[in-house]
Amino acid sequence: MANAEDAPTAVAGSCRWPSALRWIPTSADRIVAAEKRLLSLVKTGYVQEKVNIGFAPTGSKARWFRSSEEPRFINTVTFGSNKENAPTLVMVHGYGASHGLFFRNYDALASHFRVIAIDQLGWGGSSRPDFICKSTEETDAWFLDSFEEWRKAKNLNNFILLGHSLGGYVAAKYALQHPEHVQHLILVGPAGFSPEADDSAERLAKFRGTWKGMLVNHLWESNFTPSKILSRGLGPWGPYFVRRYTTTRFGSYSNGELLTKHESILLTDYIYHTLVAKASGELCLNYTFSLGAFARKPLLQSASGWKVPTTFIYGQDDWMNYQGAQQARKDMPVPCEIIRVPHGGHLEFIENPSGFNSAVLYACRNFLSEDVGDDFSHPYGLIYA
Repeated sequence: MANAEDAPTAVAGSCRWPSALRWIPTSADRIVAAEKRLLSLVKTGYVQEKVNIGFAPTGSKARWFRSSEEPRFINTVTFGSNKENAPTLVMVHGYGASHGLFFRNYDALASHFRVIAIDQLGWGGSSRPDFICKSTEETDAWFLDSFEEWRKAKNLNNFILLGHSLGGYVAAKYALQHPEHVQHLILVGPAGFSPEADDSAERLAKFRGTWKGMLVNHLWESNFTPSKILSRGLGPWGPYFVRRYTTTRFGSYSNGELLTKHESILLTDYIYHTLVAKASGELCLNYTFSLGAFARKPLLQSASGWKVPTTFIYGQDDWMNYQGAQQARKDMPVPCEIIRVPHGGHLEFIENPSGFNSAVLYACRNFLSEDVGDDFSHPYGLIYA
C-alpha cells in the first residue's frame, strides 16, 4: 500500500492534525513528496540533495545568516548526461516558483548537459530563514551570497548559468560579480531589463494616480506578497484556487502545448505546497522591485560592464519587454543575442517546451559536442530580435 505522503491529499507525517483540519494543509515533508511526484514525469534519472551552505559567508552583507542558529541548505537536483565531458547547465527559477517548473525540459536538456537545478534560498525545498533584509543591497546579497556558497559546496568552477525572471536577475548579478565561473549566461524573460520609458511604465504611472493604484502601491510597498492573499489567506480553499490557475494558465487560455490532466494535477499540487510554506525568499519583492516589476537597481545600467557572453530568451507573448534586452545589447562589450519563442508567454518552458529547449541548445551551440550536427544551428520557428 502506498505511503500517505505519496498522495496529493495526504497527511504530513510530521503534523498532528489531518490536513482537512489545518488552515494551511502543507508541511516541509509534503513539499518534498510533491516534488518527487512531479519529477516522476521525468524519464532521466536524477540525484536530489540538500547542499549545506553553512552560516555567514566571509564579507557578506546579507542578514539571512543572522536570523537563526540553523545551518542553511539549498535543495538541488542533478540530471546526469551520458555524454563524456558534457557541459554543466545550472538552472535558477523565478519569483514564486521552484525548480520543478522545469519538469518539461529536463529530459531534452539532460541528453546534452549535466543539468543542475536549484531552489533558491527561501523557496521550494530549500531552507526558509526569517527574511530580515531591510535594503536592496542586503536583499541582493541574500541571493548572491547563498548561491556563491552553494557553488563552492558543489565545487563548480565553469558552468552555463540559466535564470528565469527573478532568477535571471540573480543570474545576471552573479555573472557581474563572478564572471570567472560563468561560461555563458542565458536570461529567460529576466527581470531588471524593462526600461521605465516604455508604454507599460506610462500606463502604470497613470494607474498609480487612481485610488486603486494608490492602494495597490501601498500593499506593494508594505511587502504584501501575492502568496499572502492567494494561497495562505485562502487556507483550505487554496488548493482549489491554485488548481483553477493551473488549468486556466496552461489549459484553455494557453497558446502553447497544453498540459495533460496528469501533469496538471501534479504541477498544481507542487505549486500549492511550495507557495504556502513559510514566507521567506518571497519577501524580497518590494526591496528588489518597485510596482510593475521595475528593478530598483536596473541591470540596464550595468550593461557596459558585462563580461559574459549572453543569450536572452523571451516567449513571443512574454509580458517582460524584450526591447530592454535590445537596449542593453547596444552597450554590451560581449556577444549577445535575443531569441523569442513562439506560442509561449513568460513561462515558455512549460507552454512550448520544445521551442524553449531548442533555444537553449542554440544558445549553447559552441559548448556542445560536434555530434549535435546542424539540427540546432537555426532552429525552425524561433524568432531572432
